[in-house]
Amino acid sequence: MKRVLYHGSDHIVGMPSLTMGSLSNDYGRGFYCTEIESMACEWACKKQTNGFVNRYELGEEDLRILDLADGNHTVLNWIAVLLKNRSFKLNSPIAQDARDYLVKNFGIDTHRYDLIKGYRADDSYFQYAESFVSNTLPLRSLNRALMLGKLGMQTALVSKKAFDKLSFIDAYQADVSTWFPRFNDRDTEARKAYKDEVANSRTYRDDIYMLDILREGIRNDDPRIQRIILK
Repeated sequence: MKRVLYHGSDHIVGMPSLTMGSLSNDYGRGFYCTEIESMACEWACKKQTNGFVNRYELGEEDLRILDLADGNHTVLNWIAVLLKNRSFKLNSPIAQDARDYLVKNFGIDTHRYDLIKGYRADDSYFQYAESFVSNTLPLRSLNRALMLGKLGMQTALVSKKAFDKLSFIDAYQADVSTWFPRFNDRDTEARKAYKDEVANSRTYRDDIYMLDILREGIRNDDPRIQRIILK
């Protein structure tokens, strides 16, 4: 099966390679793309300059794929992966313990995969993850943000095998006057939604906070997680 992927950048990327990526990206070192062309246009112009949308074709046959949004994983698995790669503000003992606990009990060995699909942790949405780890946002609010938000999904090529199956098609310019306002509107909407969720979370008396997970030793297969997420 072949799939078209887009990569938004401030330059044309005709020959992407694994070594180009930063170790501190969401899913570690890799080449990050999207299947949504308009999202790539926004990412291309996020520096408030004209950018480029690079188009590729990927052959997925024989690739080991981790899909964090396939229904077999939860938002806690997603956060555990982020905690291994991104820099979190861990300003309290709870947050520090939360990092260790989530990575140990909800973490996934991503090195076993060639391709990782999941949510994109833009700065505005990364705030949700940090707040959950710091015990100020409940699980239901975190899950709602990802389910109902407009942050978009991303596909990360994380192995040489995946890069060998990627072919560059073409690239075209994305106009900053069109796409940066859309990028900015998405970010503004996300920040407003965050404030609303924090305010509404006070009514979630049956919800799960990070401290509950630590105190009660909640693990990946605990039915309470599914009860909260599926509501």
